[in-house]
Amino acid sequence: MPFVRIDIGQGPSEKELAVISRTIHQAMVDTIDVPEDDYFQVITRHGAGELLYDRSYLNVERSDRQMFIQITLKQGRTLAKKKALYAAIAEGLQQTAGIRPQDVMIILTENTAENWSFGNGFAQMVP
Repeated sequence: MPFVRIDIGQGPSEKELAVISRTIHQAMVDTIDVPEDDYFQVITRHGAGELLYDRSYLNVERSDRQMFIQITLKQGRTLAKKKALYAAIAEGLQQTAGIRPQDVMIILTENTAENWSFGNGFAQMVP
């Protein structure tokens, strides 16, 4: 049940954004057992000066194509699955969208099932 926010510069076209979106989703399906139809994302484009970051924090050399991916999901994935997810997203975006792995920052935020309502004012994941 992940919810994904993607913050990116103005560069990519709508077609490229769709590729980025599907690549991230497929990585979650392949590595952390997300169902194919559990697809909820928000993409926000930012203008010059709206994405602020250190260009070399932790010895990662970032470019003007830096993007931020925030994934909120139910807790319970192992460290190995999380690492596999990070790698799959970075490698996938490089292959499908030409985005350097150094320009992909991923933040996972975990919570519990009672913190989700998928509509109708109900907490569908809890009794």
